[in-house]
Amino acid sequence: MPRNDLPEPHQGLDALLPAEIAQRAEQLGAAKTRLDWITLMALAVLGGAFIGLGGMFATTVLAGLEGAEGPVRALAGLVFALGLVLVVVGGAELFTGNNLMVMAWASGKVRLAEMLRAWAIVWTGNFVGAIGTALLVFLAGQPLLGDGAGAVTALKIAAAKTSLPLLRAFFLGILCNVLVCLAVWLSYGARGTADKIFAILLPVSAFVTAGFEHSVANMYFVPLGFLLAWFGPEALVASGPGAEAAAALSMVGFARNLAAVTLGNVIGGGVLVGAVYWFIYLRRR
Repeated sequence: MPRNDLPEPHQGLDALLPAEIAQRAEQLGAAKTRLDWITLMALAVLGGAFIGLGGMFATTVLAGLEGAEGPVRALAGLVFALGLVLVVVGGAELFTGNNLMVMAWASGKVRLAEMLRAWAIVWTGNFVGAIGTALLVFLAGQPLLGDGAGAVTALKIAAAKTSLPLLRAFFLGILCNVLVCLAVWLSYGARGTADKIFAILLPVSAFVTAGFEHSVANMYFVPLGFLLAWFGPEALVASGPGAEAAAALSMVGFARNLAAVTLGNVIGGGVLVGAVYWFIYLRRR
């Protein structure tokens, strides 16, 4: 199905009402599951790359500011929102947002196998795009700006994620995708580009500020940490905070984190947002 077969956005003067957003989410979910796999994969690679760019932006901000933890994290969250803005406005597919496809499945518009196929393709494409962005950022030497402050910050972020206890990562993933899918939900009701951007900013800023876990973001942050630990300047990991963070990195920890956060994201976005809104607005149609 070509991309222009997706439902047209609302053209009226007012934003869509929640019941209308539910119908649009259902239609979009069904249409996306039927995109050919090459198109879906290409859009998913873009989605992973866009989230990686948001992660790069946020890491750079965190590296340049000290103290005042809450305000600094809030600022990092605002700039990280670049990723979802690029996905929604620029056009890409994101695994976490696509958990709203549960609404189309619950309404019988798509089969379970179709939904799971789309999720698998998009998750894989997001992984490729996020890792590719991490590699480009590393090769460009961008984390080494500011005397390597960005690299140390990136290593700390990666180490913190791979060290998270399994259950904590799972619940942080649930909370994260509640906010991400609410951001996508609100963008469906917007009438213009500016409205979509404003709808996205606060929910995304909230999840970053609160330290919640986003599976696709972690596909960027942790590989970048490994690249810096394995191939970065020797001085970066010889001593100090960079060395401590590099030593804490673990491939097993990354795999456990990604599995737990992915499952948490599915429950947060698919059940606590998608299924709940389906129950409220679509179950009696």
